[in-house]
Amino acid sequence: MATDTDAGRSLAETLQLADWRRRIADLYAEVRVLSATDVPAALERWRTTRERLFREHPQSPVPLDLRLAFHARHFPADPSLRFEVAVAPDDAPPVPAAGGPTGLAGLAGLAMELPVSAGGTMSFSRIGHVEVPFAAGPRRLGVYWMAGYAGGIFLPFRDATSGNETYAAGRYLLDSAKSADLGGDAERGTLILDFNFAFQPSCAFDPKWACPLAPPENRLDIAIRAGERLA
Repeated sequence: MATDTDAGRSLAETLQLADWRRRIADLYAEVRVLSATDVPAALERWRTTRERLFREHPQSPVPLDLRLAFHARHFPADPSLRFEVAVAPDDAPPVPAAGGPTGLAGLAGLAMELPVSAGGTMSFSRIGHVEVPFAAGPRRLGVYWMAGYAGGIFLPFRDATSGNETYAAGRYLLDSAKSADLGGDAERGTLILDFNFAFQPSCAFDPKWACPLAPPENRLDIAIRAGERLA
């Protein structure tokens, strides 16, 4: 999830941004279909398509003078880092949140503000949490719903690679407001979390983008060497 801090976009730039979002939505729709039968093929499609868009699309978050030479970097694929997990309600009683989700386990969580890379905060509701069964032991991550904009599930995280191999402020796993959604089962209240699809926010490439950051509760004490990397 990111917003362009430049409010002076031209009509052409606005239409280009709409096209970027359309292409990302199409990519994730294709990834969800492919993943049902061939996760490695889905991951390869996701990697190659994103790299091409970052290099060629006029709304790429990569600065213009760096696009031609841009090459995406990824950790080796690790099938053990793909999970389907249930979203559990928090221990504290939930309170109504305007615009919150009504389908996923019927959750409507506590209102909160997450810090933004360009300064300030962005409003979210914490709808619950997931317990991720990593090989090093289970870890809990908060799951959020964006209060404004288009709404949508948001799951950022930091880990022991943040600040050296990956962006210091963390990476995103799900951002359904921007169509970054790997699927799940609404009836069972589950989400698919595949850390091989973890990606850097736009502000990792250019500070003109304002990105909400992973809160302290989503800082993992283990290294997640999967997904996109910077070094």
